[in-house]
Amino acid sequence: MPTTLPLSAEELAAWLHLTLARGLRPAALRALLSAFGLPQNVLAQPFAALAAVAGAQAAHAALAEPRPDFAAQLEALQAWRAAPGNALITLADPAYPARLLDMPDPPPLLYAKGRLELLHARAIAVVGSRNATPQAVEDAARFARILAASGLTVVSGLALGVDGAAHGGALHEEGGTVAVIGTGADLVYPPAHHPLAMKIAVHGALVSEWPLGTPARSANFPQRNRVIAALVEGVVVVEAAQRSGSLITARLANEMGRDVFALPGSIHAPLTRGCHGLIKQGAQLVESPEEVLDALNVGQPPGAGRAPASPRERRRQKVSVPFDRMPRNAASETPQLALEFRRPEPPPVHRANARKSPAGLGAEARRLLDALGHAPATVEILAQRTDMTEAVLQGTLLQLELAGHLDALPGGWFVRASRG
Repeated sequence: MPTTLPLSAEELAAWLHLTLARGLRPAALRALLSAFGLPQNVLAQPFAALAAVAGAQAAHAALAEPRPDFAAQLEALQAWRAAPGNALITLADPAYPARLLDMPDPPPLLYAKGRLELLHARAIAVVGSRNATPQAVEDAARFARILAASGLTVVSGLALGVDGAAHGGALHEEGGTVAVIGTGADLVYPPAHHPLAMKIAVHGALVSEWPLGTPARSANFPQRNRVIAALVEGVVVVEAAQRSGSLITARLANEMGRDVFALPGSIHAPLTRGCHGLIKQGAQLVESPEEVLDALNVGQPPGAGRAPASPRERRRQKVSVPFDRMPRNAASETPQLALEFRRPEPPPVHRANARKSPAGLGAEARRLLDALGHAPATVEILAQRTDMTEAVLQGTLLQLELAGHLDALPGGWFVRASRG
């Protein structure tokens, strides 16, 4: 199991000084450390020596006086490190994940909680929409569970929706799970995932590059995504709109030479357009976790066999798509990759005799329609998703069918009605 090297008080203070220095980017700091060794050696250099290695801006930033609250931050870091399960991993530490060293700008410090060995294990990212459909939540949990049971560590970003489902699915399996967060390691965002984060800190690992106390900022999450992409051998995108941080993760992973996988979905669902765009650009279309395991040459867990097919798999014809990694220029042209997640707009209704808007439905009917999503489901599946009694469920299904919001299919399946 990896263990971090002890740090003297002087060395700890020097690391914190440099990582908090405004304007000193990770790539520049790495160059300075390569040239002068220990961080306290960097701080002992004259301006000209630092500027010769990393430029004038980096030299000014490194030698600037620390912020007024530096002493308090150093004291807080010392107390945090002393708590059980917490570890500060420096760029020079043998416990630092080797995959991150392939990045041009690896984080100088990693604040980690939990099982450090997971940062060195074979890993796969499972990412997707925060506003995930019920089907996507189920798929994310199932993929993560089987991938982790096969020994892969599942990495994600602790966001709502797909990320949370992936962490939960992998949490108690052999491979475990790692959450790369966009806040300080002493904070949890979103707050609703505080219980999940506490479980990950015990059974998996939480990791952040941000100083303690750093709140959630939109600019932090694309940077977090580059760490997710670097830690893994491949990225599975379960569900994503066209403006999704998951597409940033996929693009960064492709640029680092990682595999990119995407789950297809309904052409009527806004949250599948990002995945379909990735597939058009060359990502590998996958319908089962076994396909991911095969692509990464990872054996299935002993005695597992093929997992029961999901409703999505049972109704979709197998499609084989060759994949030689997404072309670098195609990946860079992913449409309008935003730096924040946005809720997709509902598809417009074009027909003159368009069906009624769900807004005119009762609460139970809207809840059932939301649970149905854009993939066919049986009464049993909908009952699990809604906890409705059979009588209420059957009555609500009939109401939605008569109102033109869903269609009944052979075999007891229901599907959201298409809008022409």
